[in-house]
Amino acid sequence: MARYSSVEVCHPVRARLGEGPVWHPGRGTLWWIDILGQRFFESDLSGAPPRELPCAQMIGAVVPTRDGALIAALRDGLHRVDPATGATTPWAAAPGHDPREFRFNDGKVDPSGRFWAGTLALDSRPGQSRLYRFDADRSAHVMREGVSISNGLAWSADARTLYYIDSPTRTVQAFAYDGEAGTIGPPRVVITLGEGEGWPDGCCLDAEGGLWIAHWGAARVTRWEPETGRRLRTVAVPAANVTSCAFGGAQRDQLYITSAVDDGRAEPEAGYLFRIDPGVPGPELPSFAGR
Repeated sequence: MARYSSVEVCHPVRARLGEGPVWHPGRGTLWWIDILGQRFFESDLSGAPPRELPCAQMIGAVVPTRDGALIAALRDGLHRVDPATGATTPWAAAPGHDPREFRFNDGKVDPSGRFWAGTLALDSRPGQSRLYRFDADRSAHVMREGVSISNGLAWSADARTLYYIDSPTRTVQAFAYDGEAGTIGPPRVVITLGEGEGWPDGCCLDAEGGLWIAHWGAARVTRWEPETGRRLRTVAVPAANVTSCAFGGAQRDQLYITSAVDDGRAEPEAGYLFRIDPGVPGPELPSFAGR
C-alpha cells in the first residue's frame, strides 16, 4: 500500500499557464513551462529559485534529448533548445499545422525515442486539432485528427499501450501501441470523469502502473488503475486549474504538479509549482532520439 503526503509549494513562482513538468536526467534538473508567459523554468530542486528563460513564442511542451539538449513544441513547430541559454533553433514543421490558428500543447517522448505532441485551436473550435509524431529523422506524421484539446500522454511499462487525453471528452483513451512501427490501434475509453470533476489535463504513470491525472477546474490530482478504471487516490491542490504532473528528483520519487492562474478566482498559490511525496516512484523515461 503506497503512502501519500499532502501537497506543498515547491516554487512560489507564478506562471500564467504552468505546464509540462519533465525531469532532465542529463542535467539532474526539473523543467516546466509557462505557455502564455512564454518562459522555460529549470530547477535543481535545492530550494534555490528556478532559472527563468524567455521564449519568443508560446511553448506547448519541452522534453530532454539523448545528447543533453531539449526539444520544444513551440507555436509554429518543433525547435531545438539550448539549455544553457534558452536559445531556440527551428527543427521540424508539422504537416497541415497553421500557427495563425493553432498552437502546440502537451507532448511526451515514446519508449522508442519519438516525440508526440498535439495541438489546439486558438479560437477553441472543437474537433479541428491533431496529434503528431515526430521521428529522429525530422519527419512528422499525423496520428490522430478530429482532436479538440490534445493533452496528456503516457505509455505503459510494457510499451504496448498509449494512454491519451483529449480534454473536452472528459475521458482517458487507450490505444494499442506498436513500438517498432510507431503506430496505434483504435481507441477505447478506460477512464471517464464525472460532472464536477473538471477536465482531465496532463498525466503520467508511476512505477506500479498507476495513472496520475491533473484535473483542470477541480483543484486536484487523482491516481487510477487504468486497466480497470478504478480510482485509487485523490489529492487536493490549492489551485483550481491543475494542469500536469510528472515524477522528478534523482530517484524519481517526488511528484511535481503544475497549475495555472484563474482570473475569476482569488487564489494566492495559483500558477505555482507544487510537490507531493506519492509513496511510489516514477519510471525512468526515454529522451528524444533526434539531434
